[in-house]
Amino acid sequence: MSDPGRVYRSSHNIQCAHSLARHYVRPTLKMATAYEKFNLHTTPEKFYIEACDDGSNDVLSIDRVSTEMILTVRKDIPPHAVTRPICGIMGTIRLVAGTYLIVITKKKKVGDLLGHAVWKAMDFDVISYKKTVLHLTDNQMQDNKAFLSMINSVLLTDGFYFATDYDLTHTLQRLANTSPEFQEMSLLERADQRFVWNGHLLREFMPQPELHRFAFPVVHGFIIMKSCCINGKIFDWNIISRRSCFRAGVRYYVRGIDSEGHAANFVETEQIVQYSGGKASFVQTRGSIPFYWSQRPNLKYKPKPQISKTINHLDGFQRHFDSQIIIYGKQVILNLIDQKGSEKQLEQAFDKMVSSLGNGMVKYIAFDFHKECSRMRWHRLQILVDMVTEMQDEYGYFLVDVDGNVLVQQEGMFRSNCMDCLDRTNVIQSLLARRSLQSQLERLGVLHMGQRIEDQTDFEKIYKNAWADNANACAKQYAGTGALKTDFTRTGKRTQWGLVMDGWNSMIRYYKNNFSDGFRQDSIDLFLGNYAIDEADMTTPLHETKDWKFLTLPIIMVVAFSMCIICLLMAGDTWTETLAYVLFWGTASFVTAGVILFNGREFVDSPKLVQKEKMD
Repeated sequence: MSDPGRVYRSSHNIQCAHSLARHYVRPTLKMATAYEKFNLHTTPEKFYIEACDDGSNDVLSIDRVSTEMILTVRKDIPPHAVTRPICGIMGTIRLVAGTYLIVITKKKKVGDLLGHAVWKAMDFDVISYKKTVLHLTDNQMQDNKAFLSMINSVLLTDGFYFATDYDLTHTLQRLANTSPEFQEMSLLERADQRFVWNGHLLREFMPQPELHRFAFPVVHGFIIMKSCCINGKIFDWNIISRRSCFRAGVRYYVRGIDSEGHAANFVETEQIVQYSGGKASFVQTRGSIPFYWSQRPNLKYKPKPQISKTINHLDGFQRHFDSQIIIYGKQVILNLIDQKGSEKQLEQAFDKMVSSLGNGMVKYIAFDFHKECSRMRWHRLQILVDMVTEMQDEYGYFLVDVDGNVLVQQEGMFRSNCMDCLDRTNVIQSLLARRSLQSQLERLGVLHMGQRIEDQTDFEKIYKNAWADNANACAKQYAGTGALKTDFTRTGKRTQWGLVMDGWNSMIRYYKNNFSDGFRQDSIDLFLGNYAIDEADMTTPLHETKDWKFLTLPIIMVVAFSMCIICLLMAGDTWTETLAYVLFWGTASFVTAGVILFNGREFVDSPKLVQKEKMD
């Protein structure tokens, strides 16, 4: 479950960042920054993290026994310490063997945003405070190894980004509507906690402001920065997708919302364009259908969604949209799920709840994506774009002129969703973002009146590929594979090869969702602090005894199916004898498979660490 204190801090920061009176306060003070260059000096007793920025003499000293962190100076580093460069500190985490320090060891520059370098973390190291694990029992060693594997699993998931002198957790508009006091805050203090993926790892740093320059918030998602040219005019065009760390997880194990109103797979996507000193941004969000429902894997290709019948949905639903309205303004829900079959009940419940909410700031539009675009009729997506044109014009986008004056503010938000908030959602978001960009480039003087983005061949290729890459990144982080329907995003049309690749990715998703996502979910919960290892009780829930069916039935099915094939290939003396053997072994394999499917939940890889109420 989410840390309530973290939720309150998030709400406070968001309100500070917004200044909802909507008055622009031009920053007059230089934002507090974090150090950019570090050396890690290691001795048997301590870690010394030296800030190597010009003019700095600060050193962070971490005692490997007491775990105490203090600020010291360069002359206190012992000459016998083992030294190596690092790119930053992710934070610390306690496992069975004790505390571990997580550092960034390799980074790659993504680009510059408003003159600030944005980096992608490429490699990490997890370093134990303890010099040995001989104090652990064999079971504790196995558990510690499993927990380390989980932490590394998250760190190896592509898409961690940071900046040392810019706040990546906030949109341009949120940063513009801030006070001088907010500008003076450290990056850790001012960050939007929804998007700080190393927030739990930095819990020891937060109470000590003097250490804040040694750490920075790390966001998870996707960032791309491109320098583009239209009509001989060079401009910068960026996409920033920020994944929320509240109710984070994997596809089938985290759906709907939690008691605080946080939606699963919530992603804020901001498109930014800069030209000749002016800048503009357009923000959209995506997130799971915001009431209490689940879709636990059970070996079926598409498990049936289950809406909870025991919880008051409207309470969490209202919390979700109250927070969205505070942060973003008016809301337009674009619900892209099927209006028939197993998804129908979700669409009907969503529609009913919006009506029950009775909030004029929330509008609901249902668009059956699969029905409207069936038989390759992708041009029919324009129907939805036309439906929301008036609202998109009303809500606008954020626009600042060369002198820093805010000309326009975005007054509302399109909140898109499908079942996973991945494939269908990304297609629609790319279309709305293009329409906004068309107007922005005209206002900034890049496009001439009458020119269309679609006709700018070079830029259109960059645009489509970037949005397809955004889809793939979000899909890999949530579903474990690249996105579907990216052939349309990249080319503007559906292709036969695209259908083949969608089939392949669907097969990979099926395997991962059923046989590896329990581990992935545990990894995320451990990393984010949803599960904490109890120092007093070193027993863990990792050792789970499987029911006899888990081992026995698959073996029987494989043996029976193999015997059936053997009987077909090695026919008996008569065809009746062969038929009898084939029927016997075929029936045995079929019945066993049926029993396995009937008890499907017992055969999938389920999370072991997470609290039960989060999964139901």
